Amino acid sequence: MQDVRGKFMSEGDFEDVRPFIKNKKSKKEVDESTDAYDAIDWLVKNIPDNNGHVGVFGISYPGFYATMAAASNHPALKAVSPQAPVTDWFIGDDFHHNGVFFLDDAFTFYRGFGRPRPTPTTNWVNMPPLGSNDNYHFFLNNGTFAEIKQKYLGDTIKFWNDVAANPDYNSFWKDRNARNAINNLKPASMVVGGLFDAEDCWGAWNLYRAIEKNNPGKYNVIVDGPWWHGGWARSKGNRIGNISFDGNQSEHYYKNFELPFFEFYLRGKGDLSSLAEANIFTSGDNKWHRFDTWPPANTQNKKLYLHQNGKLSFDKPTTSTSFDSYISDPMKPVPYTQDVHFGRTREYMTDDQRFASRRPDVLVYQTEILTEDLTVTGPILAQLSTSISTTDVDYVVKVIDVFPDDFKYPDKQMQDVTTQMGGYQMLVRGEIMRARYRNSFETPEAMVPNQITNVNFELPDVAHTFKKGHRIMVQIQSTWFPLCDRNPQQFINPYTCTSKDLVKSTINIYNNSVNSSAIVLPVLSK
Repeated sequence: MQDVRGKFMSEGDFEDVRPFIKNKKSKKEVDESTDAYDAIDWLVKNIPDNNGHVGVFGISYPGFYATMAAASNHPALKAVSPQAPVTDWFIGDDFHHNGVFFLDDAFTFYRGFGRPRPTPTTNWVNMPPLGSNDNYHFFLNNGTFAEIKQKYLGDTIKFWNDVAANPDYNSFWKDRNARNAINNLKPASMVVGGLFDAEDCWGAWNLYRAIEKNNPGKYNVIVDGPWWHGGWARSKGNRIGNISFDGNQSEHYYKNFELPFFEFYLRGKGDLSSLAEANIFTSGDNKWHRFDTWPPANTQNKKLYLHQNGKLSFDKPTTSTSFDSYISDPMKPVPYTQDVHFGRTREYMTDDQRFASRRPDVLVYQTEILTEDLTVTGPILAQLSTSISTTDVDYVVKVIDVFPDDFKYPDKQMQDVTTQMGGYQMLVRGEIMRARYRNSFETPEAMVPNQITNVNFELPDVAHTFKKGHRIMVQIQSTWFPLCDRNPQQFINPYTCTSKDLVKSTINIYNNSVNSSAIVLPVLSK
């Protein structure tokens, strides 16, 4: 256990996701890897009777520090496990997804964590209550990023100042990409993630990929299971909200993955036969699978096309002019959940989406009833053919498992929800994309009003089986509030605009033979 530089009783100044320094020229150049190196060095020289082998793991923000420890390449460091690791705060983790600011999480976390530390302390900062139990109405009534910052944060929260000063994917964000540090790693690595992690789902999948690519031949595996953020350490892993995973999957994780990994590399005991290259739990059929690669080699990308009248099919549309429309109104944004609460829930990652499917500003498409199981393993690609009436907009794409109308859990532990599961629309994966970044995160481009444009983006990896008798549904909308900050729907700076700048936009999604929209699913072959 180690404090980070500049927090609590630790010396120095804190810096958010402190950049890794390549080719350090002197000992005065410090980052999290040099601090980890010094800590490891002290431990092996001062702790009595140690065997000279060190392991590191961390969950969430400490997952970033675990990555930096790996980059230290201290000779005593044998095994590292970044778990739900912060990896890239602009592209997919925590506070931005595809350049879209995640308002609720950032405000809740940084309102306290981001306060300057006047003196070393052992206590968390206790913030006064905000007088609201409804985050939807709180953020709606308090306005835009700039207005909320002025009312509640001022200039005291450095992170919010940095967000406002760096709206695009520039050197500030690129320097904080943890993948910059993972070349030529010496320790073995095991990356761990949760399929339904609301904070760092993207980080686990993509840190594993980067380690694999940049360290050929080095031991590196991934474990991804049915957990919320760090759920393997904080829950049984048997359920999230209304969704059951059939048993204590966290116990399975420790017994078969984490313990064998550290026992082998730190104590020279046992073997790694219980660990495959990719150790993946598929929700839906609730089974663990062992794959030689991720995504699995026998995965085939298949296009699921949007059709008129809310149809979804692997067959391409044959009509020549079909499209669907909705009006996105930032003053009446689509909520991310039907629940009323203040802090963002972890359960929204599997929530029932029927509340959203009933709104006029949400497009809904679904397949016929599946006649056989369909397992999806890997990243999903959204390919939208679209036009809008303004110069910018966000697109939210949700992939959903629709349960049969007569579905009931056989599990007695789930009887508290079984009466509401018939027709349940389980969110399997959702993601947001800002249209201005459709071609480049570094160089945003305005949309041309009423011009048909392709907007393609990736949803984080999934591992899910759509069971026979279920349907696959896709929902498309342009607000996801207050999970995500509202786009002004104009090509202006979203971090300096006011509520007066928020305008309505008419969005068209084309689903015809000439301009077709599709969701590309990585389907696992039998």
